[in-house]
Amino acid sequence: MVAIGLSAGAVARIRFAVSCLWEVVASVRVLRDPGDHAVHLPWVRRVRPPLVEAGLAGPDGGLLWQLVPAPPGYLADFLTPPPVGLTPDLAAELAALRATPVATVRAHLDLYPGDRTPALAALYADPPAGLRRLTGEIEAYWRIALAPHWPRLRLLLDADVAARARRLAEDGAAELLNDLHQQVRWENDTLLVAQRHCLAPDIPDGPGLVLVPSAFVWPSVLSVSTADAPQLAYPARGLGTLWERPDGVPDALAAVVGRGRARLLTELAAPTSTTELARRTGMSAGGVSQHLTALRAVGLVVTHRRGRTLLSTRTDLAEALLSAAA
Repeated sequence: MVAIGLSAGAVARIRFAVSCLWEVVASVRVLRDPGDHAVHLPWVRRVRPPLVEAGLAGPDGGLLWQLVPAPPGYLADFLTPPPVGLTPDLAAELAALRATPVATVRAHLDLYPGDRTPALAALYADPPAGLRRLTGEIEAYWRIALAPHWPRLRLLLDADVAARARRLAEDGAAELLNDLHQQVRWENDTLLVAQRHCLAPDIPDGPGLVLVPSAFVWPSVLSVSTADAPQLAYPARGLGTLWERPDGVPDALAAVVGRGRARLLTELAAPTSTTELARRTGMSAGGVSQHLTALRAVGLVVTHRRGRTLLSTRTDLAEALLSAAA
């Protein structure tokens, strides 16, 4: 158990961020140990063969693969520089990674157990060159494994931030932190994290804690406790249905609300935009919008704004209707 003292100033500066690099690192951990991440098996089956073929996963995996061990192995903090906000930018994050000081890279590599592989030894000997190689691998990994699914992942992460921010506004920081994960507990001005490999100094008044929702961190949490920007990556809500596809529209529900609206309800297991619903269903965006307006009016759908995007999801009442009609 790691105990991190949070000053009043640090609590006041709690913020959320969404990070491409966190999803890269956490998803590599999933690929290394898919049996412990069953919710992501559909994704693993889809992306592992092309990643192995590209030399980015498996026994012949490159530098990224060697730097990210299976849980609960040590994960170098320099792999996840502090994300800056809610609009993730892979290029900007990779630039920050390439700018990691030489001493930091070597200090983190010293914490890995056992003898270094040739790739890790080369990174230790020449960190700038090694980081250029690493970021190139990350770009290739992103194109194969995450870019095709990023719109769906981004909706999930954005919806989680919206829900957590509302919790923070309504109930305060203590309730927010205690609701993040069973491994995280806030008591007596101390954040307790049940995690290994975490050197965790107290967080003073200057920096705040950065909370990073992640699809791939589940079922655990990951943390970075550097004094300039401590981070806690936690599982985003709603990921249980992330890779599911509806089996079909229940006839009983379609008879009550109409087939088009029933189809939308089956698609709304996770917060989704009107544009994405139109793409999935083949309806026009205007038609989807009209159906959502009707469903909101009877309490079957709720909608919230995330930046310029409106995200809709079904309510508990809609869940009950779908269960009864199944």
